[in-house]
Amino acid sequence: MLLHSPTLVGRDDVLMALHRDLAAAADGGGRTVFVTGPSGIGKTRLVNAVADAAFTGGMTLMRGRASTLDPLMPFRPLAEALLSMLRVTPLDPADLGPYGPILGRLVPDWSVPGASREDDLLVVLAEGVVRVTRLAAGQRGCLVVIDDLQNADSETLAVLEYLIDNIGQQPTMILGALLDQDCAAMTMARSAVRRGRATLLALDPLTRGDLEGLIANCLGAPPGKVAAEAVEVVLAGSGGNPCLAEEIVADLVDHKVLVETAGQWLLTEAVPAGAGTDLAHPIGGRFVKLSEQARAVLSVAAAFGMRFPLPVVQQVIGANDQHLLRLLQTEAIAHFVRPDEQSADWYRFRHQLTWQAVTGQLPDDERAGLARVVAGTVETLYPGLDGEWCQIAATLWLAAGEGGRAGELLTELGRRTLTIGAAKPAVALLEQAWQLLADSSVERRAQTLDVLILALVEAGYVRRAIAAVAELDRLASVPARRRAVIHTKAAWAAMIAGYTDDGLTHVASARRLLGDDPDAVQLAEVDIVAAHLALDLPGGGQLAIAEDLARNAARIADRMDLPEIACQAWQLLGAVTRPRDPAEATACLERALSIASRRGLPIAEMHTLIRLGNDDALRAGEITRLELARERASEVGAVTAQCQAEASIALHLVLRGEFDDAAALVSRVLDTTITMQLVEITQYVLLLRAVLGAHRGSRAELDDALSEFEQHKGDAVLHAPRVHGLAKVFCALLEERRDVAVQEMAAAEAAHIPSSTVFHLSGTYGMRPLLRALAGDLTVGELTELMANPASALRWDRQFATFAKAVLLGRLGRGAEAVAEVDEALREGQPYPMGRHLGLRLVGEAALDDDWGEPVPWLRAAEAYFRRIEVPPVVGACRRLLRRAGVRVLQNRDGAEQIPPDLRLRGVTAREYEVLRLLADRLGNREIAEQLHLSTRTVERHVSNLISKTNLPNRGALRDFVMTKLHRLRQG
Repeated sequence: MLLHSPTLVGRDDVLMALHRDLAAAADGGGRTVFVTGPSGIGKTRLVNAVADAAFTGGMTLMRGRASTLDPLMPFRPLAEALLSMLRVTPLDPADLGPYGPILGRLVPDWSVPGASREDDLLVVLAEGVVRVTRLAAGQRGCLVVIDDLQNADSETLAVLEYLIDNIGQQPTMILGALLDQDCAAMTMARSAVRRGRATLLALDPLTRGDLEGLIANCLGAPPGKVAAEAVEVVLAGSGGNPCLAEEIVADLVDHKVLVETAGQWLLTEAVPAGAGTDLAHPIGGRFVKLSEQARAVLSVAAAFGMRFPLPVVQQVIGANDQHLLRLLQTEAIAHFVRPDEQSADWYRFRHQLTWQAVTGQLPDDERAGLARVVAGTVETLYPGLDGEWCQIAATLWLAAGEGGRAGELLTELGRRTLTIGAAKPAVALLEQAWQLLADSSVERRAQTLDVLILALVEAGYVRRAIAAVAELDRLASVPARRRAVIHTKAAWAAMIAGYTDDGLTHVASARRLLGDDPDAVQLAEVDIVAAHLALDLPGGGQLAIAEDLARNAARIADRMDLPEIACQAWQLLGAVTRPRDPAEATACLERALSIASRRGLPIAEMHTLIRLGNDDALRAGEITRLELARERASEVGAVTAQCQAEASIALHLVLRGEFDDAAALVSRVLDTTITMQLVEITQYVLLLRAVLGAHRGSRAELDDALSEFEQHKGDAVLHAPRVHGLAKVFCALLEERRDVAVQEMAAAEAAHIPSSTVFHLSGTYGMRPLLRALAGDLTVGELTELMANPASALRWDRQFATFAKAVLLGRLGRGAEAVAEVDEALREGQPYPMGRHLGLRLVGEAALDDDWGEPVPWLRAAEAYFRRIEVPPVVGACRRLLRRAGVRVLQNRDGAEQIPPDLRLRGVTAREYEVLRLLADRLGNREIAEQLHLSTRTVERHVSNLISKTNLPNRGALRDFVMTKLHRLRQG
């Protein structure tokens, strides 16, 4: 007889606490709760009750369960949770931007042909899960339930941990259930609790009173109608475990030990000695009393696992469909198993205790024999062992004591897992296979080690891969060319990880193994890796080495029709030829783009677009291709590439003087890169914040940004030329501190890396010659030679170099030529209003000193621009120079004279003073923006500057300050 309590008993306090967490999460305060305890304690019933409440309350529900059948297959519980939600609440993956294609690994319908594998970084997928829960939550909230977490794979746990750390401000609750035992899931849960990110609820056994209520519910009896002696028997046998208690009650009723008499449930005199005192007795005893055929069905099912497919059981016991289904529907067997609601033709044991009780009745040799038969049946019924069948068969052969066969299957499973991009699970599978094949043939072990090394490389375990390669070299039966492939892969991994010496060692090994007559394809692969490694070599000759290797790879790729290698080669040639000839570099990149587009290589096309977009922006001030690269990256789910494109766009928005748009983009990209731990891009974007502050003329913004930049881990040396030459130099010039600018330019030159393939915009070909010309430290011949260098072709630099030429020609008395150069500089600087007007301010002074050109209109234009963007030092300098030119300088039309002297001394600008006066009227930022015809973001910046300049703690204090100030002005 099946007896279960229809309601949850003894968990009122816990359930109430979970409902409070659910309500708090729905209001936007993310919550995570782990429910733990031994088998049968009621974890699943509790989370089911919470899930029902959430669904009834209108929250979106995601439900998944980790499985003992395939614990190493990545992301199964998460995929199940997402799919369960999408069956009820469909979502448009386009609403997730680049994360939609990334989540195609979990939701097949969202996959995009050619989607990026560059973002197989776990953190990118994890961020996608955060985004989809946020989208699913909407206004009502989202509950994510994962049961049996103790069986979860490491990738699922990593994503879950990321999700826990990033749902604090969204209406999402995570509810996990797991056994109270040492496991990776428990370690993750306890870590989250220590960080204050989660709560751990340990379920206690039921009290005697709660147990009495449970028994009454099972029997359908009113409270107080169960004999105290019966309660004591159940309590002694179950220890307060509700699942065991229900089994014991059912056992007592089946044996007519507990009977109903006149509305009371009483124990008879025929209580067996020790009845209910052995926890396995109620289930195990029932199993022993089944018919031989029923025991056979359950034994085969138990040998398979907690879940089992009917075709396998049917094949093993030799029953037809109707007979097997009749057996499963009998009350005797139905007490043990039920249909699996997740999969057709699958059943599952009602509880883990039930499965353990059945397997406990089978002697070890019988259990191993059954596993052997079931494993053979699986391989017969499912040839090829597609999907989960490969791991199921491997698990069964292992249980049968056949480690060799299990190792072979785990090798194949590892190969498949690596193919779908799950490198770390593949490593775990292959390392287990390697151990199981310890006594197998050299050929089998070599095959496993071959795939293991590739998996280690893909997973980033470079040192372990290098050690494994040494093991592979000792297996003489592995063909030399195959070992060369492995060495090439290891060299690539070492290059990515920054282990240049190890990479070169593997390149040398690969070349030695290829011999004097190498395979052309393998030679091209080795040359590409060697070319990248050459860029990391010390000294100045590495660019030539890299170029020779890349050209050789390109020739082979063109001849052998190897489009992927061809794209890599031409991209690399675009980098190494850039310092010598930017036009040739662009041609190389155009060729790579053509190959990628023609041969359907979307990832290569996107990365080439980013490089070409940077070239367009640097040489012409044009960002169309960068925007196209950003769009393509979003389409294929390449979040890292999208961040790279957007960071480049942000730089050029700064140079173009579109400061508000640049600030918004920098903030957005920085949020993404910090969250996803993209260290290199994060540091670059922090540098952009410093450049942005400098080009606004804000020393405070510059210093704050540089402080964060310097604290961030990354290659600060690489960025040093731009720190000095693109940020600090311009900030000093906008502060009218030319001596400091000269010092910073010297620092930029000292930090320059001669062999770098990166254009730093550090001023070498632009601002530096202009400063030298102004100081009288440059000749026309030197400038002409400098401007003949192909590296001087960048438009940002070209405007300043042309201004420098005007200064030199004007000083030589060649005024007409000098004016023509100013006109040319203005054409070059057309995309860059700040750079253009700064050039006019500097050249205007030189023209005034040397009596040439049109300094007055140049200085007026500069003054008007810098007044508009609120850079008072330059405005003041222009006005002083205009007075020196004998020109009447009109009062500023922006009301600067109205600023109280003490505020003027603190550097408050006229526009800031206008904002300050409106604050006194208790207007919000949006209302102030409407009155002054500004953007809300600009008003926010003005308020922030005012708080800093007045040394006040917050907006409220600033408002009080201005009200007092205005009152005094009216009184005085």
